[in-house]
Amino acid sequence: MAASRLDAPPPRDAFGTLAAALQTWWTVLRICLAERLVYRGDFALGTLMRFLPIVTQVFLWTAVYKASGQRLIGGYDNREMVAYYLLTMVARAFSSMPGLASGIARQVREGEIKKFLIQPVDLLGFLLAARVAHKLVYYAVAIGPFALAFYLCRDYFPGWPPPAALAAFALSLALGFALGFFLEASMGLAAFWFLEVSSLLFVYMLFNFFCSGHMFPLDILPDWARTLVDCLPLKYFAYFPAAVFLGKVHGAELARGLAMQAAWLAAFVVVSRLLLNAGYRRYSGYGG
Repeated sequence: MAASRLDAPPPRDAFGTLAAALQTWWTVLRICLAERLVYRGDFALGTLMRFLPIVTQVFLWTAVYKASGQRLIGGYDNREMVAYYLLTMVARAFSSMPGLASGIARQVREGEIKKFLIQPVDLLGFLLAARVAHKLVYYAVAIGPFALAFYLCRDYFPGWPPPAALAAFALSLALGFALGFFLEASMGLAAFWFLEVSSLLFVYMLFNFFCSGHMFPLDILPDWARTLVDCLPLKYFAYFPAAVFLGKVHGAELARGLAMQAAWLAAFVVVSRLLLNAGYRRYSGYGG
């Protein structure tokens, strides 16, 4: 017994454990960045094609305002509506997580999830690093087209918001990214019980498209529908950041919105971790 205690490695302190975790996370991030840059031509072309709908949206809303004969729709004039759509594109670029939930479900269904059971790598931490790498590469490619689009449409914007509002806008984007990740990860982890989650994802994407404010400002909705949407976390993916930038949300309402966004994030962090732990306990893998 004494010899085994002497041969055992010394216990690692909290600082050493944190440093090792950060080193692992950084290594995963660098590998994921390299993977994203392998097919950079295809990635760049797909990114640029996402900017084509801007032209159709400008013409669409211009036609809507002319046909309605109204100067304001839902508290937005024509210029603010176009600016709102451009800002939701930025917000959605942060919060959207294409392929995350379906990828987790596929790993569970095909047994690839076993590697996270036998290796000292956390599934959620690994996927978060991969998603951060994806967003870094995406914005490295998209920063030029975004800058050009905003420059050409600069007359649609009322100007830069105050520094406090700009900081709140940046914070809402960061929280939206994290919330989008953990929400979709939670849906993907449901595959431990259902295996196939494509129907669930279809319903989610349908609600997300309308209730996030990506299609139109939520101010247009009637009061009863707006009350229902306010009970969901989806508005923090597109509507809320855009409304903050345009000054539609300010003061106590802004503070309350950021607090609710952070609360939803904390809730889905806990839900995703509980689902992962419970899924590991019920998962069975056979063969090599």
